[in-house]
Amino acid sequence: MLVPNDADWNERIKDVAKTKLSALLASGVREIGYVYDMGDNWQHRIIVDKLKAAEPGALYPQFLGGERRCPPEDCGGMPGYYEFLNNIASKQDKKRKTVLDWYGGPYDADEIGEQQIIIALSHIGNTKRRSR
Repeated sequence: MLVPNDADWNERIKDVAKTKLSALLASGVREIGYVYDMGDNWQHRIIVDKLKAAEPGALYPQFLGGERRCPPEDCGGMPGYYEFLNNIASKQDKKRKTVLDWYGGPYDADEIGEQQIIIALSHIGNTKRRSR
């Protein structure tokens, strides 16, 4: 993917489908940045604190922990997310109901959904094991 007339941006774009995390780590990369959803511009930074050998018999990838639920899809970036949270906390029932109807149910920013993450990661691991 190239962005016309933007040399700086184009230099940062890598073919992520062909880039292996192990190759990045072997080359000394310990910090990875990416933007999710170009419209909402969610900027992420992944920092590798420590590398260790895989444990024999362990299934990977593994969920080691996390905090806070991700913002809803297409909520309008940071400003829209803060508005969403304010509306959920609103004492005005109509405002709260409207935003929760838009979201599709209850939303707890502190509930990460750990079980859903573990299930999703297990599907990735199962796909890798089947394709070997």
